Amino acid sequence: MSQQNVENSVNELLQIVSFNIGEEEFGVDILKVQEINRMINITQVPNSPDYISGVINLRGRIIPIIDLRKRLGMQSKQHDKDTRIIVVELEGKTIGFIVDSVREVLRIPKNITEPPPSIVNGIDSDYITAVGKLEDRLLILLDLERLVSNKELETV
Repeated sequence: MSQQNVENSVNELLQIVSFNIGEEEFGVDILKVQEINRMINITQVPNSPDYISGVINLRGRIIPIIDLRKRLGMQSKQHDKDTRIIVVELEGKTIGFIVDSVREVLRIPKNITEPPPSIVNGIDSDYITAVGKLEDRLLILLDLERLVSNKELETV
């Protein structure tokens, strides 16, 4: 690798929207995030997987809502004033993910991330792109495309 390539990889910044689910801090690429909303009424859809909370009408668009806690196999929690819906675009489809709270937008150097271990706190590492080592905490970077398969996207 040339000196220029090494410098570019050291200087490359990831822009991440960080959020909490329980005690864990997760992040997703800011370029995938369209908006972040407070909780609103969700219309349930019969015969959908348990992690699909239902759909919402967001300014005339019907958007499926996935409970990220349930999708990651974590215990359910009552929604509160901090609960948010992160609206993202995946493969041309708009989807909302329910998270416990949105923390901040981070700009982190790519070189402080590393591939995930095979299992992270019971969460299948297939859904994780990397783990960022921040000064006082770890940030789990999620691969949203893997969280929701194409087949699931079509059925919702």
